[in-house]
Amino acid sequence: MDQPASAEMKQARMKEFMQLLPLTLELAGLPKGDPLRPYTADQMEGRALSVRAAYKIAKALLKEVGEGVQ
Repeated sequence: MDQPASAEMKQARMKEFMQLLPLTLELAGLPKGDPLRPYTADQMEGRALSVRAAYKIAKALLKEVGEGVQ
């Protein structure tokens, strides 16, 4: 069974996510939304999937950089 993440671990994950957010959003390549035309729930879910995929790539890139992999 998985142990629940400690408060410190959760905070560290959130900090990592926020630090990678600019790179993540750039990798996702999503256009800015029009405030006069809100997204539908399906559109938001699609955008969230793009951000999740980009975040995984950003984390992998950070790991590669940290390990000096070329």
